Amino acid sequence: MLYALKFAGRYLTASKAQTALLVVGVAVGVFIFIFTSALIGGLAEFILSRTAGDMSHVTIEAEATDPALLITPPGTVLLVQEPSTETPELRAAISFLPLIEALPEVKAVSPQITGAGFLRRGTQVSQVSIIGLEPGRESAILDLDGYLVQGDARLRTGAVVLGRSLVEDMGLSLGQTVQLQSTDGIDAALTLTGIYQIGSGGGPDRRMAYVSLSTARTLFAMPQGVSRIEIKLFDIYAADGAALRIEGLTGLAAKSWTEDGAQLLEALKAQAQTGYFLKTFAMITIIIGVASALLLSTYRRRPEIGIMRAMGASRNFVVAVFVLQGALIGVMGGLLGAGVGYLALLPFPTREAFRSGTLPMDITQGSYDLAIILTVIGAVAASILPARAAARVDPVTAIGQ
Repeated sequence: MLYALKFAGRYLTASKAQTALLVVGVAVGVFIFIFTSALIGGLAEFILSRTAGDMSHVTIEAEATDPALLITPPGTVLLVQEPSTETPELRAAISFLPLIEALPEVKAVSPQITGAGFLRRGTQVSQVSIIGLEPGRESAILDLDGYLVQGDARLRTGAVVLGRSLVEDMGLSLGQTVQLQSTDGIDAALTLTGIYQIGSGGGPDRRMAYVSLSTARTLFAMPQGVSRIEIKLFDIYAADGAALRIEGLTGLAAKSWTEDGAQLLEALKAQAQTGYFLKTFAMITIIIGVASALLLSTYRRRPEIGIMRAMGASRNFVVAVFVLQGALIGVMGGLLGAGVGYLALLPFPTREAFRSGTLPMDITQGSYDLAIILTVIGAVAASILPARAAARVDPVTAIGQ
């Protein structure tokens, strides 16, 4: 094997220009593979961070109880009960929080009290969705602290955090007092302590009002229990299994985000498949390039191969020479392409710094090891056909040429 390696190295150095072009061609294919992996992976991370990344992956939510429908005979008069306006609640759910938090796939848990209400300042009134969060867990699900543009995201008793669009519409500023009223008719005077902005300032910035859990309990007359529990996982694709496990553990109905996010999942799968196709084409290009170059080398070196065969070299030795030649080309091209790819991706921001309007390249998803391994395997596979052709060379005929 050592002699075969020496012959393979000698063949590569005998035509340095051709070898250099071949290595560069392989490196370009590897660079495309790495660039595509970083782009597809980064784009998926960006989409998830702006959608599933900021929402609950598993949700336990109380169901509203409306009066049952009764079928009555004609002419019969029944007492009609109005639908309940009380906020539905999970009374025993709080006791399960330690069990849920202890699950290895769970990243964060956020007990919440939610409901509708009105924000008042003088004669101005805006309808809002009130979300009561436990202090210290403000950014457990939605990265409220990361979206903050002014003030503090800490939800103390008597504080409210509003979106920038709503603040501008009502002419508010930090430190001002506003009246927040729930649909139960309970009012609370709150101080604006934080202003957030999500994206370009669309719907959530105009309708979400964040308060502390204790403030929400007062507004909705809920001394105990919560209206829902939101759970974030380390792996969002494990949401279906986690929801079933939480249901079995707590007996509470747990809903996975995939039930409402099926279209997003399909889009991500289609995007991943596109990446696989592009990377496959890059590998095919490498294989064709290496195979064609080695076939040409075999044709040019037929006399040398004939001499080796006449001097007693076995066919397996000739095959080993050309297979090792292909492997060396794969290693050199793979390392060069991976190095250039890494350097090219360095100027791009990290996944934590992705912003709208920028190219979401994720340097950590370049698949450098995989690119090098596949390149070497592809180069070896591409060298098998030329190697077998070289091994079949008849010594007498080759020397005579």
